[in-house]
Amino acid sequence: MLLIYNNAAAFEEMTDDERQAIFDQVDVLMKELQESGEWVGGEGLADAARAKTVKVRDGGTIVTDGPYLEAKEHLAGYLTVDVASEERAVDIAARWPDACRWAMEVRAVIGGG
Repeated sequence: MLLIYNNAAAFEEMTDDERQAIFDQVDVLMKELQESGEWVGGEGLADAARAKTVKVRDGGTIVTDGPYLEAKEHLAGYLTVDVASEERAVDIAARWPDACRWAMEVRAVIGGG
């Protein structure tokens, strides 16, 4: 799984052309992954400000608004790929436009489904 991290405020400050360049890069990579059969799935996530953090402490449920961590960068989405090696997953992550500006995380998925 490739986890996409970005900064929503920084993204909003980009020009329309800068944002379109990112979407164009994603489109090229997505087409490649679909054609190679490596694409399994993925989604973008709603703004982190709309998240809820849920904790259970001493038998009670505590729900707070927003992400768990106070950070400028948040999990923005994910891709699931079926690749031959971790090196291939790292290569894909390195080509994802968010890796040049923020970060991508590569993690193996445990289990069969």
